[in-house]
Amino acid sequence: MQTLTGIVFAGAAALAAWRVRAVTARGALAAWIVGACIFGAGSWAYAAVLFTFFIPSVLLSRIGRARKRTLQDTGKAGPRDAWQVLANGGVAALLAVLAAATRNPALAAAFAGALAAASSDTWGTEIGTIVKAKPRSILTLRPVSTGISGGITLAGTLAEAAGAMAVSLVAWRLHVGSWWIVAAAGFAGALVDSVLGATLQELRYCPQCRRPCETDPHACGTPTRLVRGACWMNNDAVNACCTIAGALAALLLSRT
Repeated sequence: MQTLTGIVFAGAAALAAWRVRAVTARGALAAWIVGACIFGAGSWAYAAVLFTFFIPSVLLSRIGRARKRTLQDTGKAGPRDAWQVLANGGVAALLAVLAAATRNPALAAAFAGALAAASSDTWGTEIGTIVKAKPRSILTLRPVSTGISGGITLAGTLAEAAGAMAVSLVAWRLHVGSWWIVAAAGFAGALVDSVLGATLQELRYCPQCRRPCETDPHACGTPTRLVRGACWMNNDAVNACCTIAGALAALLLSRT
């Protein structure tokens, strides 16, 4: 009965997200699957951790929308599609099922760590793209275009810490994982995301606009050429690596 209730509630939440245009239709279906796995596996405690990531992420995406629409180099604007949903929540859903099946507290912490990493990265991105400070590469500290992966700002970094902490406190309060382990794992995952964004993630160049970007074609419609990274390492792949890193960090810290 609890599992059925969770599936229904997950469906209602996914439908609500679609109605407010937080996700596309396929994104809503993916969100339903992710939510059903998490609700069914861990009941309301796990669901609360999930919502601590999802609800603030939706709200933050609506701050500074006018400015974010002007960022034409990243292709990150608009409702989340199915791949974006799975990149941010797929690892957590799998770990929730494994934690429930094995009753392993380390896996429960890894579940929370994956969502803390997704929360940390999302908060950093949403806040970092609306501040006036010029982002700098996490590796070289050279200025980069706003929104380009691998760029960091002080405000964005502080937001990453806050995003990880928010999830960690809920996880700790509901006995899903230690607050410091989940917080540290989430922030570590976001750092991995930034490093991958500055190295392996595809960076392209638009000859028409004469500027770097992450899409092909560019927003202007011109085909772009790869100048760095791997063509398959797009933003969704990096986000998935971010959550995997957060989960692994929580798993390792739980066993020390």
